Amino acid sequence: MKNRFSWWRSLITIGCIALVISFVVPLLDRLIQIYQAIAATTSPILGGFVVLLVIGLLAGLGLLVWRYLRLFQAEPSKPRPLPEVPTDKIEAAQDSLEALERQVEQIQDEVTRRSLSEQTEQLKNNFIRQELRVVVFGVGSAGKTSLVNGLLDLADRDLDNRREDRRGEIGATMGTTQLGKFYAPVRFANLDVPVQITDCPGILEASALGSDREREARQIATEADLIVFVVDDDLRRSEYEVLKALTEIGKRTILAFNKIDRLTPSDRDIIHTSLRSRVLDFIPPEDIVAIAANPAAITLDSGTVVTPKPKIQPLLSRLLDILSYEGDELVADNVLLRSQRLTEETREALAQQQQQEAEKVVEKFQWLVVGVVFATPLPVVDLLATAAINAQMVVEIGRVYGCEINMDRGKELANSLTRTLVSLGIVKGVVQIITTLISVTVVGLVLKATVQSVTAAYLTRIAGKSFIEYFSRDRDWGDGGIAEVVQRQFQLNRRDEFLKAFVREAVSRVMVLMKQS
Repeated sequence: MKNRFSWWRSLITIGCIALVISFVVPLLDRLIQIYQAIAATTSPILGGFVVLLVIGLLAGLGLLVWRYLRLFQAEPSKPRPLPEVPTDKIEAAQDSLEALERQVEQIQDEVTRRSLSEQTEQLKNNFIRQELRVVVFGVGSAGKTSLVNGLLDLADRDLDNRREDRRGEIGATMGTTQLGKFYAPVRFANLDVPVQITDCPGILEASALGSDREREARQIATEADLIVFVVDDDLRRSEYEVLKALTEIGKRTILAFNKIDRLTPSDRDIIHTSLRSRVLDFIPPEDIVAIAANPAAITLDSGTVVTPKPKIQPLLSRLLDILSYEGDELVADNVLLRSQRLTEETREALAQQQQQEAEKVVEKFQWLVVGVVFATPLPVVDLLATAAINAQMVVEIGRVYGCEINMDRGKELANSLTRTLVSLGIVKGVVQIITTLISVTVVGLVLKATVQSVTAAYLTRIAGKSFIEYFSRDRDWGDGGIAEVVQRQFQLNRRDEFLKAFVREAVSRVMVLMKQS
């Protein structure tokens, strides 16, 4: 297969060479004929000069074609120095927060900036908080509350731990657990930092009482450093989807298989094996722990009723191992995840801000063009091509998006877009539309100047909107090129209601100019 590919490539190379030769040889032959003809009738020096002139013209033509085609490609960006890759997750989280702060400072809307600043400050405080956060999550019937109580009972009582709820303003009771039941941090032996445990409501319970509460429950889980996901049987579809979603966003998760005391050994092994198999892609086997948080009472042969002790020590051991060895990284992961989400929110706010600023630039220049064209009427086809004012609009739109381009480049871009407007027939179509919509009693030169002024303003708007799309894409016209962008903006700005309102506004400005003149 490899030899056949090389053979085909050789044939293609030979074919290309032959094609080039087929063009070059006749061209050289033609140049020799020209030289001989001129040398025979006049002088060899003049013949050589003519041949050189023809070669220069052909080279210049090729350069112009290449330069024209480049206008339809993405603007080459200056090479940026590669940032140093953070050596660990903590450093990466810190770098992410610093970048986030810089972005937030660029937001002009005070309310949005204050909100994002407060959230950023909360993330920064995560680096200096004195506890690790563990959230117990799962369906309401899986025994989450019993597990939380069992973990708290195993906390080191010598360090004066006292359990107490810190409930916010919450609504009706949801099963056995209210939304967001937080416990004061507790300490465990062999762990240097305290642990705050949160008991989330059951997944299905939250869903039954509304999507808002379900989102809040999941939000609590996503803000945890470590999640203990409790099940009491093989995974239901609803459980599996939530569990997989939490792990996909980077949440470290332990799967606790509860109520094993109520199963026969064979059934327990079957379910345990099934759990390991189903979550193997995103949870390692060692993080799937079988427990009995609240064993059922049993009656002995003597008739005595005995309640076995909870069997959660294996889970606690695994939990403490993870917190001991990965605690700092878990906090960093948490901060990094939340900062990335906040960064996306900030970028959307900045994009909206840039869009609004760029649209103000377009609006300023579209009305400015009305006065310029009315004072100096121009041929319709050249309305954009000969107006330096549109090049200045391109420069200012680029500046809004952080791209500093000079006037020469602005003129090139404006001219390339003008040629596209003409080639697509948009200029001719706009003139017809504007002429139809304008209803004035005056005729002659005044009517012609009015049509030209309104047409120029409308074409400037289409051009400006197209350049907003170009710069917002990081100086890229997209797969469809400049023609597709221009065509799309023309369609978006030709709705009857908008177009009529635009023409009325433009004509009113022309009338003001007529009165002033």
